[in-house]
Amino acid sequence: MQLGTRWSVWRPPPAGLPESVLAAITSVEAELTTLAAANPEAGVAEWRWTLTWLEGRPVVELDDGTTIRVDALGSVTVTVDSDD
Repeated sequence: MQLGTRWSVWRPPPAGLPESVLAAITSVEAELTTLAAANPEAGVAEWRWTLTWLEGRPVVELDDGTTIRVDALGSVTVTVDSDD
């Protein structure tokens, strides 16, 4: 695994991410916009993304556990960690 970088939600992601990952990030952040509007105390604006590279593919994780991965065939999945 290779560490990448961290950046805040709603800020430009690092260069070099595939368009499919960028689209997934945009989708998640659109949901966060709705969440932040409905619940300003949630602190969403303070959340950050973490980018790492695993086997040459990006893994992008949000502070709440939402994870975007690219599999060996190039398919992107978004999973939400639900510790409820």
